[in-house]
Amino acid sequence: MIDTRRLRTLRAVADHGTVTAAAAALHLTPSAVSQQLVALEHEVGHRLFTRDGRGVRLTAVGRIMLSHANEVLAQLERAEAEVAAYATGEAGEVTVACFATAISAVLSPAIAALRATSPGVRVRVLDAEGDHSLTMLLDGEVDLAIAVEYGGAPDAADRRLSRLPLYAEPFDVVLPAGHPLAESATLTALAEETWIGPYPGNPVHDVITFACRQAGFTPDLRHCSDDFRAVVALVGAGSGVALVPRLALRDMALPGVVVRRTPGPERRVFAAVRRGADARPLLRPLLSALRTVAESLGTG
Repeated sequence: MIDTRRLRTLRAVADHGTVTAAAAALHLTPSAVSQQLVALEHEVGHRLFTRDGRGVRLTAVGRIMLSHANEVLAQLERAEAEVAAYATGEAGEVTVACFATAISAVLSPAIAALRATSPGVRVRVLDAEGDHSLTMLLDGEVDLAIAVEYGGAPDAADRRLSRLPLYAEPFDVVLPAGHPLAESATLTALAEETWIGPYPGNPVHDVITFACRQAGFTPDLRHCSDDFRAVVALVGAGSGVALVPRLALRDMALPGVVVRRTPGPERRVFAAVRRGADARPLLRPLLSALRTVAESLGTG
């Protein structure tokens, strides 16, 4: 009989690439993780990992086991959801990892709506960039993640997750007031400008650099901040130009800048839960509220 705890360990090591990182995510010691893997290999009768530099990689048998582990763990989530559905109350806490703009745009209105429709559901919010929230979800640190599409994101076919598309958000060009291109700012026309934007690794950085490359140039990103208010302030100070998600600009003071719409770049935002968990009584009303808020959200 294969211990399901060892399957969780297998998945964590496969996700993180090293025993040390998996141990931190699972709140175990590296020694305990190694022992779990050795025990699982003994149960299976095959090696599951091989050394790969400082990390490890799955063997062919390891990949087979990981595929089954995803199915087994999803089924366990479904079983827990069905058992929970028989419980009398839909009361308790849901922990959500979400990036700042989506906290303002969809999560906060959804929480407000829940007070009327599901007063027993308490939502705990953790501010996390769109790429970090999915890792937190898969590691079991949160119950739901609101994330953005980016190059390394799990795709819609990923067996570990169930996804709910929320909205697609355009980007706007932000320029210093009085900029000579303020009335006709296209990405191509801004190729020689100094740019301000998020750090590499932030999904928005990927969107911006991809959009600029599609326009025929690589942006000179000389100033970096993951805080869009700081980005806009630097534009207002004349330090450069920027592409900023439209909802991040909503309700923001914009002294010394002009905002121009430009076709093309956008970021796609979705909610995700671990596969099989979307039927949990505590998650259903929150997912429904997020869907309702997103449908009413004007991003055009």
